[in-house]
Amino acid sequence: MEAIPALFISDRVKELIPRYQQFVREELIPLEQGAIYGSFKAHLPSLNALRKKAKSEGLFAPHLSEQEGGLGLSLLEFASISEILGQSPLGHYVFNCQAPDIGNMELMHRFASEELKSTYLIPLQKGEIRSCFAMTEPEHAGSNPIHLSTQARLDGDEFVINGHKWFTSSADGAHFTIVMAITDPENLNPYQRASMILVPLDNPGYRLIRNISIMGDEGEDYLSHGEVAFKDCRVPASNLIGEAGAGFALAQERLGPGRIHHCMRWIGICERVLELTCKRASSRELNPNHFLADQQSIQHGIAESAAEIKASRLMVLQTAYLIEKYGAKAAKEDISTIKFYVSNVLMRVIDKAIQVHGALGITDDTLLSFWYRHERGAKIYDGPDEVHKTVLAKRIIKNYSAK
Repeated sequence: MEAIPALFISDRVKELIPRYQQFVREELIPLEQGAIYGSFKAHLPSLNALRKKAKSEGLFAPHLSEQEGGLGLSLLEFASISEILGQSPLGHYVFNCQAPDIGNMELMHRFASEELKSTYLIPLQKGEIRSCFAMTEPEHAGSNPIHLSTQARLDGDEFVINGHKWFTSSADGAHFTIVMAITDPENLNPYQRASMILVPLDNPGYRLIRNISIMGDEGEDYLSHGEVAFKDCRVPASNLIGEAGAGFALAQERLGPGRIHHCMRWIGICERVLELTCKRASSRELNPNHFLADQQSIQHGIAESAAEIKASRLMVLQTAYLIEKYGAKAAKEDISTIKFYVSNVLMRVIDKAIQVHGALGITDDTLLSFWYRHERGAKIYDGPDEVHKTVLAKRIIKNYSAK
């Protein structure tokens, strides 16, 4: 494998890192408890004011080009910033690089028509609206993305969409969705049956059924996971993203960089959680002048978490470098590796933190319970860990079988 280039950190990113760290520490962390465990919508005025402040400080939308109002960071450069933003559940939202919006921006930038870009992409990039992505269906295993029931039938110059989706994240309050639907059910190639179509959510044929409760937390707005329905939902045929039948290929294009975003966000969570762990261990007195941090078992857990975080970071940055230089297809094995490895590190680090916090760890007095509930899905979404392990193992075994 090619050598790791200069620890992946450019001079520009080195200058930006402390600025983002200060913003997260001083502006976002004080708002977390109220926005996460209280009402996110009630905090939107404060969060939108912080978006304006991020713009004025030249920190908004780091993933976008300068012409689009961003910083023009490469995927590799943005990865390091994404880790910092991941240390707060509000980080990516305030800087307008949250999922699923960032994936939709990347997808539309490359494949949408100029009309769709003007009407939907530009306001999305400016942070004036939000979006969501409707692919997963409750009736089918998400591990098989070509098995879909939602159909979009062409009727003159319109698509008529009928189907049922769920885990359409951030559907609550979104302005539009990009839906994956079967447009050519008779195609002999199952990978060419589906297309991606943009649907404005004020459409009478669209309905938000509910925000799905995640281990007791329903969530709202950006922090929600919606179950949605399309019933005789009519949109112009010109709302097609890319070519007809290219839905699966577009999904793969979207998910490669998307896994970098997710993994670096998870690493940011791990860093924050480890900090909470160390502070708790150093301050929790067991006996006079004897603290949790003096326990060897606690020390070993902290050392293991620190090592796993460092290994995860290098692994993900290496993968970002490969995607940037050779494309997502060439980095397929690396993408699968980071997905299942980092998701498991995330859960181990959070679980150890809860244990160190004791009874406090399972309350909502810290962010640990929020992350434990909402990030358990990291081992499931964007392809369950088992699928990614199988992809990697088959490739490794194939090399030996050939010999």
